[in-house]
Amino acid sequence: TDKKIDSELQPLAVAKIFRHLNSLSPYDLILLGKQSIDDDANQTGQILASMLDIPQATFASEIEFSEDGHLIVTREIDAGLQKIKVSIPSVVTCDLRLNVPRFAKIQDIIKAKRKKIETIKLDSLDIDVEPRLKVTKVDSPEMREGGVMVDSVDDLLSKLRNDNVI
Repeated sequence: TDKKIDSELQPLAVAKIFRHLNSLSPYDLILLGKQSIDDDANQTGQILASMLDIPQATFASEIEFSEDGHLIVTREIDAGLQKIKVSIPSVVTCDLRLNVPRFAKIQDIIKAKRKKIETIKLDSLDIDVEPRLKVTKVDSPEMREGGVMVDSVDDLLSKLRNDNVI
């Protein structure tokens, strides 16, 4: 869009924009990042899947296409890795492990720079992107004492006993 990079565009607004773009040209697979670097919200993919009423797979570290036309998505969860089967069309939010960086050739970089990137005026989409949330205050965490290094489990237990922790 033509919106400034540093302007606040919250996850709901971004999902509305993606929904509009999908209505112009429906996609079978919509890949999004797991979370944004500005507010770490981890919401856009889930909101978009809900708006489009299609399945979603979150935290994907691997995506495979099955023979029956579904996606097999490996997800990173607290307990380890989980494989799920998702029908298409779907939204997948990708973990950083999904991407294997590659080095582009100079010729390809030059070709890419010549390609036109379409810019869409946000106002032309007639989408309400007003922020719903307002940050009123941000505080630093309370200062705490530094940790202590111990040489062995026995030293750790002794330290914990002396400090009346156990």
